[in-house]
Amino acid sequence: MSVIRGTSLTGFPALVTELGGDPDVLLSRAGIQRSDVGRFDAFFTYLAFINVVEAAATTTKTPAFGRLLGERQGIEILGPVGVAARTSSTVADALATFEQYLSAYSPAIAVALHREADGAFLEFRILIPHPPSHPQTVELSLGVMLRVLRFLMGRSYAPSAVHVPHSPLSPREDYLRHFSCTPRFRSPRAGISFPAKDLDRLLARDEMAHQVVLEYLDTVLDHRRPAMAASIRQLIRQLLPAGAATVPVVAEQFRLHPKALRRRLVAEGTNFNAVVDDVRRELAQRYLRDTDMTLSHLARELGYAEQSVLTRSCQRWFGANPVSLRTTWQSGESDG
Repeated sequence: MSVIRGTSLTGFPALVTELGGDPDVLLSRAGIQRSDVGRFDAFFTYLAFINVVEAAATTTKTPAFGRLLGERQGIEILGPVGVAARTSSTVADALATFEQYLSAYSPAIAVALHREADGAFLEFRILIPHPPSHPQTVELSLGVMLRVLRFLMGRSYAPSAVHVPHSPLSPREDYLRHFSCTPRFRSPRAGISFPAKDLDRLLARDEMAHQVVLEYLDTVLDHRRPAMAASIRQLIRQLLPAGAATVPVVAEQFRLHPKALRRRLVAEGTNFNAVVDDVRRELAQRYLRDTDMTLSHLARELGYAEQSVLTRSCQRWFGANPVSLRTTWQSGESDG
């Protein structure tokens, strides 16, 4: 079961109360004990975390709830993972630490650092399949990412852009004020972009503390090989827009023979086509529910050559065409 540490809701009760809500009622409905909130040694499911954050925004009628909660959190909620990062040599090393050890905070999420032609991009991912609508959760997570970057690079640090995978929840100016950078809505990936040179910034390296914390994290993390299907899902998301989500391409990335890849998936009770179809279904639901992306653009994001294939797929997955689904989901009549 995918869980997250109790520190993920640090500041939640106080913020909800200030906004006129009842945090105890919201926590109880989500199945979260009030005593677990703010504790690093406590866990609840990531689904419960999504539900309580989204419900708080709705109940208090606060479109910026996730961003406001993010302002009350920082690197300290990550516990020893944060300590390992801030005792690294450079910003690049710190972000690599998050990539490797964030699962000690929550195995339901991940970050990935991409060095791209126009700079660096720190991507945020939710790993649980088919999560409910979660724009507030994403904005909370992006807010925490910004706070971490500011901890590492200075309180006034401003990145290049924040990439939000859904339509704006409040006026664009609100995002400019909160993130101090350009918001890019309906992005295919959630994350923050910044100049690549910032990765070379030096930190206050503490070699002894760094090694002690890494040794501790190595003991608490389960380093068993992740399920092949779960690993492939992440890669397929990146390959679909280029039409490259094929067995040969994916097998090459994992340095496997295509037949070996197929055998691994069969051993896990699935197959390559089923994994691709499931990823497409999840992405289609998210883009139709959370953005106003055109259907032709969505078809390309899913790796379809024609929009008609998207229509047939939606009929098969959800029993309705994309236009009807978007109308239903965005009107709040159904979670899909």
